[in-house]
Amino acid sequence: MARVFTYKGYTLEELQKMSLDEFAKITTARIRRKLRRGFTEAEKKLLQKIRKYKGTNKFIKTHCRDMVILPEMVGLTIGVHNGKEFVPVKITPEMIGHRLGEFAPTRKPVKHSAPGIGATRSSKFVSVK
Repeated sequence: MARVFTYKGYTLEELQKMSLDEFAKITTARIRRKLRRGFTEAEKKLLQKIRKYKGTNKFIKTHCRDMVILPEMVGLTIGVHNGKEFVPVKITPEMIGHRLGEFAPTRKPVKHSAPGIGATRSSKFVSVK
């Protein structure tokens, strides 16, 4: 039996039918404050694009890393800018209430390799092939 997704006791269908004010009442304080203060112009544009391309498979690009993931975004793929490129983020129900930037890391893990020639005194004894 598959587990049914719920957010604070509400199913995804119930969340999608809610208005923005009703949804704000059940979220955490930080997200509630963001929703009550309103969206910036860039976030409003993103929301318009999301509503326009809801049924399609369009890849929506955005720089709005601080946009809250709303129930109406579920199922879309949004390209979130990480400073260098647009990272595709597939929105799932578990992401509701988080921010887009949390799913597009801005830093890569450091991968160390062997020291280069002339890097240190000891590297001059490494044989060069």
